[in-house]
Amino acid sequence: MKCTQRAALLLYSAKLLSAGPVSAPFSPTNIFAPVSTPANEIRSLSFLVLAVTAAIFVTVFSLLVFAVMKFRDRSGPSATEPPQVFGSKQVELAWTVIPVLIVFVLFLATARVIAGIQNAPPPPGTVKVTVIGHQFWWEYHYAGSNVVTANELHVPVSDPSHPTPTFLTLLSADTDHSFWVPRLAGKTDLIPNHPNSMWIDPHETGLFLGQCAQYCGVQHAKMLLRVYVQPRDAFDRWIEQQSRPAAESDDVSEGRRVFESTACVNCHTVAGTIAKGKFGPDLTHLMSRDTIGAGAAENTPQNLRRWIQNPNAFKPSCLMPAMGLSSSQLDAITTYMESLR
Repeated sequence: MKCTQRAALLLYSAKLLSAGPVSAPFSPTNIFAPVSTPANEIRSLSFLVLAVTAAIFVTVFSLLVFAVMKFRDRSGPSATEPPQVFGSKQVELAWTVIPVLIVFVLFLATARVIAGIQNAPPPPGTVKVTVIGHQFWWEYHYAGSNVVTANELHVPVSDPSHPTPTFLTLLSADTDHSFWVPRLAGKTDLIPNHPNSMWIDPHETGLFLGQCAQYCGVQHAKMLLRVYVQPRDAFDRWIEQQSRPAAESDDVSEGRRVFESTACVNCHTVAGTIAKGKFGPDLTHLMSRDTIGAGAAENTPQNLRRWIQNPNAFKPSCLMPAMGLSSSQLDAITTYMESLR
Protein backbone atom coordinates (compact mmCIF):
# COMPACT_ATOMS: atom_id res chain seq x y z
CA MET A 1 0.00 0.00 0.00
CA LYS A 2 2.88 2.40 0.71
CA CYS A 3 4.17 1.98 -2.85
CA THR A 4 0.70 2.71 -4.22
CA GLN A 5 0.38 5.85 -2.12
CA ARG A 6 3.87 6.99 -3.10
CA ALA A 7 3.09 6.49 -6.79
CA ALA A 8 -0.20 8.39 -6.42
CA LEU A 9 1.56 11.29 -4.73
CA LEU A 10 4.23 11.40 -7.43
CA LEU A 11 1.59 11.49 -10.15
CA TYR A 12 -0.34 14.15 -8.25
CA SER A 13 2.71 16.36 -7.77
CA ALA A 14 3.69 15.98 -11.43
CA LYS A 15 0.23 17.14 -12.49
CA LEU A 16 0.37 20.11 -10.16
CA LEU A 17 3.79 21.16 -11.39
CA SER A 18 2.62 21.01 -14.98
CA ALA A 19 -0.45 23.07 -14.09
CA GLY A 20 1.53 26.02 -12.70
CA PRO A 21 1.77 27.64 -9.24
CA VAL A 22 0.15 25.82 -6.38
CA SER A 23 -1.53 27.56 -3.48
CA ALA A 24 -3.14 24.55 -1.80
CA PRO A 25 -1.34 22.29 0.72
CA PHE A 26 0.59 19.40 -0.80
CA SER A 27 -1.45 16.62 0.81
CA PRO A 28 -4.02 15.47 -1.77
CA THR A 29 -6.33 14.15 0.96
CA ASN A 30 -6.29 17.07 3.40
CA ILE A 31 -9.84 17.54 4.75
CA PHE A 32 -8.84 21.00 6.03
CA ALA A 33 -8.14 22.26 2.49
CA PRO A 34 -11.58 21.96 0.85
CA VAL A 35 -12.21 23.14 -2.69
CA SER A 36 -15.89 22.20 -2.89
CA THR A 37 -19.00 23.37 -1.04
CA PRO A 38 -19.83 20.04 0.70
CA ALA A 39 -16.22 19.66 1.87
CA ASN A 40 -16.17 23.27 3.06
CA GLU A 41 -19.34 22.70 5.11
CA ILE A 42 -17.79 19.60 6.67
CA ARG A 43 -14.61 21.52 7.54
CA SER A 44 -16.62 24.30 9.22
CA LEU A 45 -18.51 21.71 11.26
CA SER A 46 -15.27 19.96 12.23
CA PHE A 47 -13.82 23.28 13.43
CA LEU A 48 -16.90 23.85 15.61
CA VAL A 49 -16.62 20.37 17.11
CA LEU A 50 -12.88 20.81 17.69
CA ALA A 51 -13.47 24.20 19.36
CA VAL A 52 -16.15 22.81 21.69
CA THR A 53 -14.15 19.72 22.64
CA ALA A 54 -11.00 21.82 23.11
CA ALA A 55 -12.90 24.14 25.46
CA ILE A 56 -14.13 21.12 27.43
CA PHE A 57 -10.61 19.70 27.61
CA VAL A 58 -9.09 23.00 28.79
CA THR A 59 -11.82 23.48 31.41
CA VAL A 60 -11.59 19.97 32.83
CA PHE A 61 -7.79 19.92 32.74
CA SER A 62 -7.59 23.33 34.46
CA LEU A 63 -9.96 22.22 37.20
CA LEU A 64 -7.96 19.03 37.64
CA VAL A 65 -4.67 20.95 37.94
CA PHE A 66 -6.29 23.41 40.36
CA ALA A 67 -7.59 20.57 42.56
CA VAL A 68 -4.24 18.77 42.51
CA MET A 69 -2.30 21.92 43.43
CA LYS A 70 -4.70 23.29 46.04
CA PHE A 71 -5.54 20.08 47.81
CA ARG A 72 -2.29 18.17 47.43
CA ASP A 73 -1.10 16.31 50.50
CA ARG A 74 0.83 18.52 52.91
CA SER A 75 2.56 17.41 56.07
CA GLY A 76 1.96 19.35 59.19
CA PRO A 77 -0.92 21.14 60.85
CA SER A 78 -1.45 23.48 57.88
CA ALA A 79 -2.84 20.66 55.75
CA THR A 80 -6.38 21.44 54.59
CA GLU A 81 -9.14 19.22 53.40
CA PRO A 82 -11.60 20.39 50.76
CA PRO A 83 -15.15 20.95 51.92
CA GLN A 84 -17.24 17.81 51.62
CA VAL A 85 -20.41 18.23 49.60
CA PHE A 86 -23.31 15.80 49.87
CA GLY A 87 -26.42 15.86 47.68
CA SER A 88 -25.89 19.23 45.98
CA LYS A 89 -28.67 19.79 43.47
CA GLN A 90 -26.73 22.67 41.90
CA VAL A 91 -23.72 20.47 41.13
CA GLU A 92 -25.87 17.62 39.83
CA LEU A 93 -27.85 19.98 37.60
CA ALA A 94 -24.64 21.53 36.29
CA TRP A 95 -23.00 18.25 35.26
CA THR A 96 -26.28 17.07 33.69
CA VAL A 97 -27.62 20.18 31.96
CA ILE A 98 -24.33 21.51 30.54
CA PRO A 99 -23.37 18.25 28.71
CA VAL A 100 -26.94 17.92 27.41
CA LEU A 101 -26.82 21.47 26.03
CA ILE A 102 -23.43 20.84 24.42
CA VAL A 103 -24.65 17.62 22.76
CA PHE A 104 -27.85 19.37 21.64
CA VAL A 105 -25.91 22.22 20.00
CA LEU A 106 -23.58 19.78 18.23
CA PHE A 107 -26.58 17.71 17.12
CA LEU A 108 -28.31 20.75 15.61
CA ALA A 109 -25.12 21.89 13.85
CA THR A 110 -24.50 18.41 12.42
CA ALA A 111 -28.12 17.96 11.34
CA ARG A 112 -28.05 21.33 9.55
CA VAL A 113 -24.92 20.39 7.58
CA ILE A 114 -26.22 16.90 6.70
CA ALA A 115 -29.61 18.25 5.59
CA GLY A 116 -28.00 21.06 3.58
CA ILE A 117 -25.76 18.63 1.69
CA GLN A 118 -28.22 15.79 1.19
CA ASN A 119 -31.24 17.91 0.21
CA ALA A 120 -29.49 20.29 -2.20
CA PRO A 121 -31.48 20.42 -5.48
CA PRO A 122 -29.56 20.08 -8.77
CA PRO A 123 -29.55 23.47 -10.56
CA PRO A 124 -29.65 23.87 -14.37
CA GLY A 125 -26.40 22.79 -16.03
CA THR A 126 -25.76 20.02 -13.53
CA VAL A 127 -23.49 17.22 -14.75
CA LYS A 128 -24.88 13.84 -13.73
CA VAL A 129 -22.69 10.76 -13.44
CA THR A 130 -23.56 7.24 -12.35
CA VAL A 131 -20.74 5.71 -10.33
CA ILE A 132 -20.58 1.92 -10.05
CA GLY A 133 -18.17 0.36 -7.59
CA HIS A 134 -16.59 -2.97 -8.54
CA GLN A 135 -13.99 -5.14 -6.91
CA PHE A 136 -11.60 -3.32 -7.27
CA TRP A 137 -12.23 -0.45 -9.66
CA TRP A 138 -14.67 2.37 -10.49
CA GLU A 139 -16.99 2.72 -13.47
CA TYR A 140 -18.47 6.07 -14.60
CA HIS A 141 -21.48 6.63 -16.89
CA TYR A 142 -22.15 10.23 -17.94
CA ALA A 143 -25.86 11.00 -18.32
CA GLY A 144 -26.95 12.46 -21.65
CA SER A 145 -24.03 10.95 -23.54
CA ASN A 146 -22.61 7.54 -24.36
CA VAL A 147 -19.45 8.21 -22.39
CA VAL A 148 -18.36 5.33 -20.16
CA THR A 149 -14.96 5.39 -18.52
CA ALA A 150 -13.16 3.87 -15.56
CA ASN A 151 -11.26 4.95 -12.45
CA GLU A 152 -10.61 8.56 -13.50
CA LEU A 153 -13.58 10.90 -13.07
CA HIS A 154 -13.60 14.14 -15.09
CA VAL A 155 -15.84 17.01 -13.95
CA PRO A 156 -16.12 20.71 -14.82
CA VAL A 157 -15.04 23.41 -12.37
CA SER A 158 -17.94 25.22 -10.72
CA ASP A 159 -18.16 29.00 -10.50
CA PRO A 160 -19.38 29.91 -6.97
CA SER A 161 -21.46 32.78 -8.40
CA HIS A 162 -23.18 30.41 -10.88
CA PRO A 163 -22.72 26.90 -9.45
CA THR A 164 -22.63 23.98 -11.88
CA PRO A 165 -22.22 21.03 -9.54
CA THR A 166 -21.74 17.40 -10.46
CA PHE A 167 -24.31 15.02 -8.99
CA LEU A 168 -23.24 11.41 -8.51
CA THR A 169 -25.56 8.41 -8.31
CA LEU A 170 -23.72 5.68 -6.43
CA LEU A 171 -24.31 1.99 -7.15
CA SER A 172 -22.45 -1.20 -6.29
CA ALA A 173 -21.97 -4.20 -8.56
CA ASP A 174 -20.92 -6.58 -5.80
CA THR A 175 -20.19 -5.60 -2.18
CA ASP A 176 -20.06 -2.44 -0.06
CA HIS A 177 -17.76 0.36 -1.22
CA SER A 178 -17.37 3.99 -0.20
CA PHE A 179 -16.66 6.99 -2.44
CA TRP A 180 -14.39 9.48 -0.65
CA VAL A 181 -12.41 12.36 -2.11
CA PRO A 182 -11.67 14.36 1.07
CA ARG A 183 -11.12 17.77 -0.54
CA LEU A 184 -14.36 17.55 -2.53
CA ALA A 185 -16.96 15.95 -0.23
CA GLY A 186 -17.57 13.58 2.64
CA LYS A 187 -17.55 9.85 2.05
CA THR A 188 -20.73 8.17 0.87
CA ASP A 189 -21.29 4.42 0.80
CA LEU A 190 -22.17 2.32 -2.25
CA ILE A 191 -24.46 -0.49 -1.11
CA PRO A 192 -25.78 -3.31 -3.33
CA ASN A 193 -29.43 -2.81 -4.34
CA HIS A 194 -29.60 0.52 -2.52
CA PRO A 195 -28.86 3.55 -4.74
CA ASN A 196 -27.13 6.42 -2.96
CA SER A 197 -26.21 9.92 -4.10
CA MET A 198 -23.83 12.79 -3.42
CA TRP A 199 -22.62 15.96 -5.18
CA ILE A 200 -19.49 18.04 -5.59
CA ASP A 201 -18.91 21.52 -6.98
CA PRO A 202 -15.13 22.05 -7.07
CA HIS A 203 -14.03 25.69 -7.23
CA GLU A 204 -10.48 24.95 -8.40
CA THR A 205 -9.10 22.99 -11.32
CA GLY A 206 -6.61 20.21 -10.73
CA LEU A 207 -6.29 16.58 -9.76
CA PHE A 208 -7.87 15.41 -6.49
CA LEU A 209 -7.20 11.99 -5.03
CA GLY A 210 -9.42 9.75 -2.98
CA GLN A 211 -9.90 6.19 -1.85
CA CYS A 212 -12.55 3.56 -1.38
CA ALA A 213 -13.17 4.05 2.35
CA GLN A 214 -15.09 0.82 3.00
CA TYR A 215 -13.19 -2.47 3.21
CA CYS A 216 -14.34 -4.42 0.16
CA GLY A 217 -11.81 -7.25 -0.19
CA VAL A 218 -8.13 -8.04 -0.45
CA GLN A 219 -7.36 -5.23 -2.92
CA HIS A 220 -9.39 -2.55 -1.15
CA ALA A 221 -6.22 -0.49 -0.61
CA LYS A 222 -5.65 -0.32 -4.37
CA MET A 223 -9.12 0.91 -5.26
CA LEU A 224 -8.02 4.50 -5.66
CA LEU A 225 -9.96 7.53 -6.90
CA ARG A 226 -8.73 10.25 -9.24
CA VAL A 227 -10.95 13.26 -9.95
CA TYR A 228 -9.84 15.67 -12.69
CA VAL A 229 -11.46 19.09 -12.37
CA GLN A 230 -11.25 20.95 -15.68
CA PRO A 231 -12.36 24.31 -17.11
CA ARG A 232 -15.76 23.93 -18.75
CA ASP A 233 -14.45 24.15 -22.31
CA ALA A 234 -11.76 21.53 -21.60
CA PHE A 235 -14.36 19.26 -20.00
CA ASP A 236 -16.65 19.63 -23.03
CA ARG A 237 -13.75 18.70 -25.32
CA TRP A 238 -13.02 15.67 -23.17
CA ILE A 239 -16.67 14.56 -23.36
CA GLU A 240 -16.66 15.00 -27.13
CA GLN A 241 -13.41 13.03 -27.49
CA GLN A 242 -14.64 10.22 -25.22
CA SER A 243 -17.86 9.98 -27.25
CA ARG A 244 -15.97 8.98 -30.40
CA PRO A 245 -14.96 5.43 -31.28
CA ALA A 246 -11.38 4.63 -30.44
CA ALA A 247 -8.86 5.79 -33.03
CA GLU A 248 -6.65 3.01 -34.31
CA SER A 249 -4.26 2.54 -37.20
CA ASP A 250 -3.81 -0.31 -39.69
CA ASP A 251 -0.61 -1.54 -38.07
CA VAL A 252 -2.50 -2.80 -35.00
CA SER A 253 -4.74 -5.25 -36.85
CA GLU A 254 -2.83 -8.25 -35.48
CA GLY A 255 -3.26 -7.00 -31.90
CA ARG A 256 -6.95 -6.45 -32.48
CA ARG A 257 -7.27 -9.96 -33.88
CA VAL A 258 -5.58 -11.39 -30.77
CA PHE A 259 -7.78 -9.28 -28.50
CA GLU A 260 -10.99 -10.33 -30.23
CA SER A 261 -10.03 -14.00 -30.28
CA THR A 262 -9.47 -14.28 -26.51
CA ALA A 263 -11.76 -14.07 -23.50
CA CYS A 264 -10.94 -10.33 -23.23
CA VAL A 265 -14.11 -9.55 -25.20
CA ASN A 266 -16.24 -11.26 -22.55
CA CYS A 267 -15.22 -8.74 -19.88
CA HIS A 268 -14.26 -5.53 -21.71
CA THR A 269 -15.88 -3.16 -24.18
CA VAL A 270 -14.15 -1.42 -27.08
CA ALA A 271 -16.60 0.68 -29.08
CA GLY A 272 -16.72 -0.29 -32.74
CA THR A 273 -15.58 -3.87 -32.13
CA ILE A 274 -17.20 -7.13 -31.09
CA ALA A 275 -16.00 -6.55 -27.51
CA LYS A 276 -19.13 -5.80 -25.48
CA GLY A 277 -18.20 -7.16 -22.04
CA LYS A 278 -19.43 -5.39 -18.93
CA PHE A 279 -17.47 -7.12 -16.16
CA GLY A 280 -14.27 -5.12 -16.62
CA PRO A 281 -13.44 -1.49 -17.45
CA ASP A 282 -14.39 -0.02 -20.83
CA LEU A 283 -11.16 0.13 -22.86
CA THR A 284 -12.34 2.32 -25.74
CA HIS A 285 -10.09 5.20 -24.67
CA LEU A 286 -7.73 3.33 -22.38
CA MET A 287 -4.65 5.40 -23.23
CA SER A 288 -6.37 8.67 -22.33
CA ARG A 289 -6.04 7.60 -18.68
CA ASP A 290 -2.98 8.27 -16.55
CA THR A 291 -3.13 5.03 -14.57
CA ILE A 292 -4.17 1.41 -14.89
CA GLY A 293 -5.61 -0.93 -12.28
CA ALA A 294 -7.55 1.85 -10.48
CA GLY A 295 -4.36 3.73 -9.72
CA ALA A 296 -2.21 0.66 -9.10
CA ALA A 297 0.38 1.74 -11.70
CA GLU A 298 1.18 4.49 -14.16
CA ASN A 299 -0.26 3.85 -17.61
CA THR A 300 2.90 3.23 -19.61
CA PRO A 301 3.50 0.66 -22.40
CA GLN A 302 5.80 -1.32 -20.09
CA ASN A 303 3.30 -1.43 -17.23
CA LEU A 304 0.44 -2.15 -19.61
CA ARG A 305 2.29 -5.16 -21.04
CA ARG A 306 3.08 -6.46 -17.56
CA TRP A 307 -0.54 -5.92 -16.52
CA ILE A 308 -1.87 -7.94 -19.47
CA GLN A 309 0.72 -10.65 -18.86
CA ASN A 310 0.00 -11.04 -15.14
CA PRO A 311 -2.47 -8.66 -13.43
CA ASN A 312 -1.83 -10.32 -10.07
CA ALA A 313 1.70 -8.92 -10.10
CA PHE A 314 0.11 -5.50 -9.56
CA LYS A 315 -3.03 -6.45 -7.65
CA PRO A 316 -2.88 -9.91 -6.06
CA SER A 317 -6.28 -11.63 -6.10
CA CYS A 318 -7.72 -9.15 -8.59
CA LEU A 319 -10.50 -10.61 -10.71
CA MET A 320 -8.70 -10.29 -14.06
CA PRO A 321 -6.96 -13.58 -14.99
CA ALA A 322 -3.65 -14.00 -16.79
CA MET A 323 -4.49 -15.08 -20.33
CA GLY A 324 -1.33 -17.15 -20.93
CA LEU A 325 -0.38 -15.23 -24.08
CA SER A 326 2.89 -15.78 -25.90
CA SER A 327 5.50 -13.03 -26.08
CA SER A 328 4.51 -12.10 -29.65
CA GLN A 329 0.83 -12.03 -28.71
CA LEU A 330 1.62 -9.81 -25.71
CA ASP A 331 3.51 -7.40 -27.94
CA ALA A 332 0.69 -7.30 -30.48
CA ILE A 333 -2.11 -6.80 -27.98
CA THR A 334 -0.11 -4.15 -26.09
CA THR A 335 0.44 -2.25 -29.34
CA TYR A 336 -3.29 -2.46 -30.00
CA MET A 337 -4.13 -1.21 -26.51
CA GLU A 338 -1.75 1.72 -27.00
CA SER A 339 -3.78 2.79 -30.04
CA LEU A 340 -6.97 3.14 -27.99
CA ARG A 341 -6.88 6.89 -27.28
